[in-house]
Amino acid sequence: MKYVGIDLHKKTIVICVVNKDRKVLQRKKFLCLDVKSIADWFAKLGEFQFVVEATATYEWLVQLLEPLAADWMLAHPGKMRVIAESTKKTDKLDAQTLAEFLALGMIPRAYRPNARQREHRKLVRHRAKGQQRVSRLKCQIRHMAASYNADHRQLFQTDHLDALQKRTDLTEADRFILSEQVGEYEQALARLKAAKKQLQRFGEQGSAAEQAQREILRSAPGVGEVVSEVVLAELGDGERFGTLKDATAYAGLVPGKRESDGKSKDLGITKKGSALLRWAMVEAAWVAVAHSARWRGVYEALKRRRQSKRAIIAVARRLLAVLVSMLKSGTKYRWSVAELKDRETQAARRQKRRSASQASQETVAV
Repeated sequence: MKYVGIDLHKKTIVICVVNKDRKVLQRKKFLCLDVKSIADWFAKLGEFQFVVEATATYEWLVQLLEPLAADWMLAHPGKMRVIAESTKKTDKLDAQTLAEFLALGMIPRAYRPNARQREHRKLVRHRAKGQQRVSRLKCQIRHMAASYNADHRQLFQTDHLDALQKRTDLTEADRFILSEQVGEYEQALARLKAAKKQLQRFGEQGSAAEQAQREILRSAPGVGEVVSEVVLAELGDGERFGTLKDATAYAGLVPGKRESDGKSKDLGITKKGSALLRWAMVEAAWVAVAHSARWRGVYEALKRRRQSKRAIIAVARRLLAVLVSMLKSGTKYRWSVAELKDRETQAARRQKRRSASQASQETVAV
């Protein structure tokens, strides 16, 4: 058996082949565009295993070599510190290090989502970027309006944006910039709407098990369409996490710790892993605190001992652990009696406000 370490880059791949005793047998370098030569070379290699790091562009190479290899592994770049922190780092040595670790059976594995999970993750992240683009443009337009004392809640209704652009006191430069920003904003809205529709169509094509997972997630407080899609896409298969702490660590929501000579110091959260999942869980935590008596109690208890920001992070961590447990067990969220009463009270308040608003509109119309 031959063990192949591959150092993959955007333009080139560097290959090192070793045997069980870690003796270097061959070295090779290819252009990534020369796909046929890569496939032909590996086809003539004999029985081999290969390893490649989980970079942003590894998928095409895995799909090319997987049918030819006896086995393969996806290495976790964050855990291959021997490569990243090496004082003598070259592509040739990186490939050799990967090959030697593969021969020793010491490669730290990275998770590879299946084809549907990869597609789902791309759509979810694309929608998130579209939402960020819309929010950024809204901030820019609000800044322009505020400089003319014209910022208000209804600014982004069509009539108000038109009125802002028609102001006579706008300078020529501001009028041009505002016109560009409004045009980009409208385009960004259209793209975001298209992304949401595509993601909805994708979800409707999912299996019955996937649809059940969506229903399970959305039964929890603070979890709606956006958060449920982010959790499903970013977590992938919840069964891959051995413990709930592994799942929360994947979102970067666990606190770090430094210990030496019997002395320990608690650090802030690691912020490693999926930033999008971390953001979604913090947003879900704020909604859960606002609409659930149980989670509000948890938050208030934590807030008395810590600051509000640390408390909401702790709530987000616990909420994610609950969601993963629900997915693993296949059970929906169980609302407490206090939560159900709180929901009824809030629903009554909303209905009262609607009735009052409707009555006032009818009075004005008369």
